[in-house]
Amino acid sequence: MKLLLFLLTNSIIYASSYPNFTKNELKKFTGHSGIITKNRVLDYAKSVDSFKKLPKQNQLISVNHYLNQLPHKTDMLNNKQSDYWETPKEFLTCGYGDCEDYAIIKYFTLLKLGFSKDKLFITTAFEKYTGQYHMVLSYFEEEDKPPLVLDNLSYKVLDLKKREDLKADIFISPAGTYKLDNFNKLIKVDKVPEKFIDLLERVKKES
Repeated sequence: MKLLLFLLTNSIIYASSYPNFTKNELKKFTGHSGIITKNRVLDYAKSVDSFKKLPKQNQLISVNHYLNQLPHKTDMLNNKQSDYWETPKEFLTCGYGDCEDYAIIKYFTLLKLGFSKDKLFITTAFEKYTGQYHMVLSYFEEEDKPPLVLDNLSYKVLDLKKREDLKADIFISPAGTYKLDNFNKLIKVDKVPEKFIDLLERVKKES
């Protein structure tokens, strides 16, 4: 029975798309903190696999809720530099992240579940309660309607119109940088930001 569970768990890890960890990567997690990291990685893979049987709306809620449970830590404390965008594998390895790191891992987790990258946008927004800029993930479920927002500050997945605390600024995808007009249409305003290009290059090296 233990062997069967081991094989099932490993098949989840090694057969899935990014982010996934190889056997050699898992072997590198040693000591007390290494065991915690390994368990976190295995639990992520098992949980995401369980989400596959859910309807799309429930997948959004489950992904947002599950990843919001990972502890928050600012970039300066976590990476000793400001505004560092962690790859999902970096986030899962260290176990901490800033708002952009939650948005990024949710982006790749939804891609892993089969969501279209054309509907997913890393989004910067002004958060009126903190008075600071914030980053979330937007999912444009339907054309000409406000996107659904996955946010590490909220366990609810609501459309942007209902998020009165957020004022969206720019929407980022591998195709470019966009603004949202009054009719919920995305208007391209710039090329892909260098930070997102750098992130995608690091993800490619990890894949």
